[in-house]
Amino acid sequence: MRRDDSPATAALLALEGVTKDYPKVATGSDRLRTMLSLVFRSKEVPHFRALEGVDLTVRRGESVGIIGENGAGKSTLLKIVAGVLRPTAGRVDRQGTVGALLELGSGFHPDYTGRENIYLAGALMGFPRATMKAREQEILDFADIGAFIDEPIRHYSSGMGVRLGFAVATSLRPDILITDEVLAVGDESFQQKCVNWIQGYLSNGGTLLLCSHSMFHIQTLCRKALWLHHGKPRMYGEAFDVTREYLAYHEEKRAVEGPTGRPPPGSRVPRIESVHLESTRDGVFETDGGLAVRAIMTSPDDRPPVGLVGIVRADGTPVFGTHSDEDGYQPRALGDNRFEFMLRIEPLALLPGRYSVRVHSLEAEGLLMTDTLETRITVAGRSRDYGLVRLEHRWQHGADGRGG
Repeated sequence: MRRDDSPATAALLALEGVTKDYPKVATGSDRLRTMLSLVFRSKEVPHFRALEGVDLTVRRGESVGIIGENGAGKSTLLKIVAGVLRPTAGRVDRQGTVGALLELGSGFHPDYTGRENIYLAGALMGFPRATMKAREQEILDFADIGAFIDEPIRHYSSGMGVRLGFAVATSLRPDILITDEVLAVGDESFQQKCVNWIQGYLSNGGTLLLCSHSMFHIQTLCRKALWLHHGKPRMYGEAFDVTREYLAYHEEKRAVEGPTGRPPPGSRVPRIESVHLESTRDGVFETDGGLAVRAIMTSPDDRPPVGLVGIVRADGTPVFGTHSDEDGYQPRALGDNRFEFMLRIEPLALLPGRYSVRVHSLEAEGLLMTDTLETRITVAGRSRDYGLVRLEHRWQHGADGRGG
């Protein structure tokens, strides 16, 4: 197959066999062995392998999501791409400018004001003061932190630091934008502002590497995805295909681990406060009728949790499931860190029988399931069909389409 290396499709980033080892220093004996290995120039330095054999090519205008469990090597990979770390082995080729949002606000000097840090950050990125001066108002408008811009950074909340960090890092529109969980911080309106900016950046030919635990953001913003598992590439391809396999992996993992019980009140995770099913008869629904699920969830912070509703047959056979962030839906804020969602399923195509409706709460990133409430229901009706659901159908003779 002929390779297209025209400017429009040129590779901005190429990784071949990228591997990263860290010396072991977790314990005193680890540190001693590492020090002795370095002093005596031993080839066998005790190490932990964070990444192994990563190949990745990203062309101009492409968007790639990086997914994986905590400790899978995602942040290490992004730091290597950004040039913050050097790989132990392998090759990294970068073309064009790179903007990295790895730890927003972490590079600010706490004793300098926000305005002074704008120019400091620009200087560290290699841009002259005149360039940052031309971008200053745009940065201030995006950050939207008001008079705090002339206060020392140490007086900022974490949210204000994130706002200013994103505004500075994106103001110069790099050829490659690298983000690490940037959409998991800040309030809802700021997250949407970031999403809108990234979508505009991509529509104008920008190139994105996005690390996130939110499969919704990966599916929304990325065309491709790379799944890292224990430091090694496990799957690469279309974003929907990779995220589907990743979520299936977690479902299988939870099934093996079994139920862990509900978190106690006061836990720093989202919980389900109540679930109500609308029914004309208590717990009884008519086949081809409708099912409405109303749930109230609590959150440990001001970020709305993700709600997931699943229906299973009495014997545990899964029938259907959907989560609230699939279409960008946000549970309604009720105040006091309480959120409400409503799901309607119409028509309810279940065949008569006994089922359970399971309502789950997930953290705002939409990956970690934190609580579950289960309600048993009965679906009533007259049907001689078999299975779990009734599919629209008709009987006919041959290819002429006429019924008997």
